[in-house]
Amino acid sequence: SSALIPHNASSNSIPDSISPLPHASAFAAFGLRAPVLRAVAAEGYTTPTPIQVQAIPHVMQGRDLLGCAQTGTGKTAAFALPLLHRMTDPAQTKRHVGPRVLVLAPTRELAVQIADSFRVYGKYVSLNYGVILGGVSQGAQVATLRRGVDVLVATPGRLLDLMSQGCVPLGDVETLVLDEADRMLDMGFIDPIRRIIAKLPAKRQNLLFSATMPAPIATLAGQILRDPAKVSVA
Repeated sequence: SSALIPHNASSNSIPDSISPLPHASAFAAFGLRAPVLRAVAAEGYTTPTPIQVQAIPHVMQGRDLLGCAQTGTGKTAAFALPLLHRMTDPAQTKRHVGPRVLVLAPTRELAVQIADSFRVYGKYVSLNYGVILGGVSQGAQVATLRRGVDVLVATPGRLLDLMSQGCVPLGDVETLVLDEADRMLDMGFIDPIRRIIAKLPAKRQNLLFSATMPAPIATLAGQILRDPAKVSVA
């Protein structure tokens, strides 16, 4: 899982149970909005992981990002926290029909994990989250889309199915996240990803995370990322 590093109760810092504010946390140094910090504090996290330290400031600034990191390094929070910060900027709030953030993941399990992470970190902000994946009835997923979502996490196959039925308006996407891109390559999803990207607004933020960087992923990154910040953790 892409968890954050939990607070070490044996350290000399103030225990979470009596910590008066989330500002006791190193996450406050990023300048994340108070509702996001409150959710991080509620989970008992105080120390950002290396990928979070490297990635969060760039994502907060709206830059494209190429992240080389394994699952388990905390990379989900490395993009979820700064994206929630950006989406709750009063100056950025505008009416939208479809999702503002689209996250593509290779497997149902990872898609569910990412959507759950957004719900946990975004529990004190008024945003809606949806997940689209194959292997289950699409009725509930279509109903969720009709109600409106701010963050949509999807596996490429089912997303393309629903796009072909006109169920997924993607004209308001501000940020695209490709997670575990090398696994999507292994599973034959690169062509579907290209077809999805072709339907997105040209002006958007792009974040690509991959544990390895095989040639087709490097090519894809070169085509969709604009002057990306590059971060890497072992």
